[in-house]
Amino acid sequence: MVKSILSKMKALHNDEQGATMIEYALVFAAVALPLLAVLIFFWKDISKWAGELWENAKGNEGTDPTTL
Repeated sequence: MVKSILSKMKALHNDEQGATMIEYALVFAAVALPLLAVLIFFWKDISKWAGELWENAKGNEGTDPTTL
């Protein structure tokens, strides 16, 4: 019983596939978390900028709908 547990622990220790997955997760977090922080910090500015772009793309900025 103890030999079987020890052999499984050695196999788990030698398995690098899990370590690779953890490395990918850490790289993803290192990229995603700062981006998320920037989005949260500048949310109002980004929203205003996107709204202005949307109004310019629609092309009806400043028009009165009753005169159409």
